Amino acid sequence: MALDPNLATQLTAYLENLREPIELVATLDDGAKSIELDELLVEIAGMSELITRRVVEGAERDERVPSFAITRTGAPEVSVRFAGIPMGHEFTSLVLALLQVGGHPSKASQDVLDQIRGLTGVHKFETFFSLSCQNCPDVVQALNLMSVLNPDIEHVAIDGAVFPDEADARGVMAVPTVFHNGENFGSGRMELPEIVAKVDELSGGDAAERAAQELNAREPYEVLVVGGGPAGASAAIYAARKGIRTGIVADRVGGQVLDTMSIENLVSVPHTEGPKLAADLERHMSDYDIDLVRSQQAAGLSEGRDGLTMVDLAGGAALSGKTVVLATGARWRTMGVPGEEEYRNKGVTFCPHCDGPLFKGKDIAVIGGGNSGVEAAIDLAGIVGHVTLIEFLDEMRADEVLQRKVHSLPNVDVRLGTKTTEVIGDGGKVTGIAIEPRDGGQGEQLDVEGVFVQIGLLPNTEWLGDAVELSERGEVVIDGVGRTNLPGVFAAGDCTIEPYKQIVTALGAGSTASLSAFDHLIRSSAPSEEAAMAATKVADGPIEAGDQIDVPDSVGANA
Repeated sequence: MALDPNLATQLTAYLENLREPIELVATLDDGAKSIELDELLVEIAGMSELITRRVVEGAERDERVPSFAITRTGAPEVSVRFAGIPMGHEFTSLVLALLQVGGHPSKASQDVLDQIRGLTGVHKFETFFSLSCQNCPDVVQALNLMSVLNPDIEHVAIDGAVFPDEADARGVMAVPTVFHNGENFGSGRMELPEIVAKVDELSGGDAAERAAQELNAREPYEVLVVGGGPAGASAAIYAARKGIRTGIVADRVGGQVLDTMSIENLVSVPHTEGPKLAADLERHMSDYDIDLVRSQQAAGLSEGRDGLTMVDLAGGAALSGKTVVLATGARWRTMGVPGEEEYRNKGVTFCPHCDGPLFKGKDIAVIGGGNSGVEAAIDLAGIVGHVTLIEFLDEMRADEVLQRKVHSLPNVDVRLGTKTTEVIGDGGKVTGIAIEPRDGGQGEQLDVEGVFVQIGLLPNTEWLGDAVELSERGEVVIDGVGRTNLPGVFAAGDCTIEPYKQIVTALGAGSTASLSAFDHLIRSSAPSEEAAMAATKVADGPIEAGDQIDVPDSVGANA
């Protein structure tokens, strides 16, 4: 498998950063995938004098074929393994693994690197990924780095499409799915600090408690942003550019953008992908003095002392700000039917790009007839055996061009005016859904192995309670400049009543809210009008007879 010439040129340049010799140790057979993998390894080995390639036989062979390990020569405990061919979104994971095993330092914070080195116990990780999954690389790269830094940690990244039997046998119905010492560790996107904290907890450590103590000790921010999506990043950048103390607390940088495959409507950027845009947002924030608090979820908002607003975090800590910008975004809306939560990541999924390859040749259902649902049905039709698109209304809401396309596909059926009443399974995975006409009538069971839910978004605002005014849909009520009903608290993006949930509108709303917060800081710290006038009189000299002094009504009333 030859690399694209441009990709090969870039990789060659990256490999100049190798400091230690490394060996590519491959387990292969005569299959097509093994041939492709070996061609890739031979090409990589030819790019640097510090890289060698070796095909193993006998006892050295890995149980998964094809697979390969990247091992530091002379230090076999420094090693990572891939089962499959890490191209697509995982090519970056391959590059980083080559560099890190080869001694190139990670850009992760020194604090996190020290935590990784200090983890105790034996930890064997297996991550199932798909090449089309934009969430998988962060997990794969985090665990690869941990295995490089700590000899008691092992990691293998497994392409579920290359090893479908193993994925099925282990109940993998969504990616990334991580196993730790044979037990399910978690599914979905996870960032390095989150993984490290969870491993530390499993090992009996106190990293979470120490992190909470450190966060509690931080001084108040002048602007504290909650949420790391486009609105939050924009707000933080605009605040930091004013030279004021700025913090941003986020579960994950990028937010919902990370789950977006193709972005073609961001003005001046003809095409990008969600993970790349998220990385660009983080890179832009790093140009400024912004205190980024990662892998933390907000749990409460309240008024504190001295005019501060307190943000409680789920981990037990609290941060405070003179002003706060709420930018917590939104998440996928669920159907709210029996079985949906029970079979989440066991057949019920929300990302056709990530999880579609796991359902190759199978019958699936897509719930939702808007643009996202119809686009999902079109994409999945090229992978799965059969798609049934279910729309609650009597007509689809998708663009006409998408409707024409989906109706032209021979393996797609569209069911209008139909509601899903239950997700059915055998205890381990989905086996079907119960549906019935929206206006009543005979129900039926549809035999499917996957259910892709595409019915819109819900604002991430439950944590706010009644701290600020919310609409009947749970969205934060704001005015034209992002002010909420709570003084000093502003909001922006998909968590607000802004009607158009778009990246470009979120970017603009984040900057507007931040500028409003800055204006609030100026006005709340400025001296009162009467005090300013008195100061001017003192500066100009003693008050003379005949000088006019405006006396506030409140003073006159009490005279």
